[in-house]
Amino acid sequence: MKKLFVIFALTTMVFITRLGLAEDSAVAIVVHPNVQVSDLSTGQLRRIFLADQQFWPDKSRIVLLVRAPEADERKMVLDRIYEMNESQFRKYWIAKIFRAEVAALPKIVFSSNMAQELVTAIPGSITFIPSSEIDSSIKVLSIDGLLPDQPGYSLH
Repeated sequence: MKKLFVIFALTTMVFITRLGLAEDSAVAIVVHPNVQVSDLSTGQLRRIFLADQQFWPDKSRIVLLVRAPEADERKMVLDRIYEMNESQFRKYWIAKIFRAEVAALPKIVFSSNMAQELVTAIPGSITFIPSSEIDSSIKVLSIDGLLPDQPGYSLH
């Protein structure tokens, strides 16, 4: 019984620590290096992720890459950008396809590494990753003039 309690306590501590890390980390919005945008307003970002804006200013198509449902950063993006839960998100995209407002659903990526690889390989692409995983190979956008490591950044 004592052994079971210790295992439970350790598991709970790991879970609480994981939650703390998720709350403290920021989500970075990253794009293909050739995208000629370096800053977006929160409204523009929302229009892009909702596929209400499907082209960059240079008329190239925006390719939306979205993390799989298990990712902590997806939950933050659903909450802060989409302002939806998982069920609402799925229904939203089904309706967009049904009304022929988009040609395809966002591409699902299963890891931050996959997101980084695809965003550097697919022209016009945009995605999100934990700011702690940013490296020099990707282009990070500022949102409302702020980068992920600056106070007041909206995706914390």
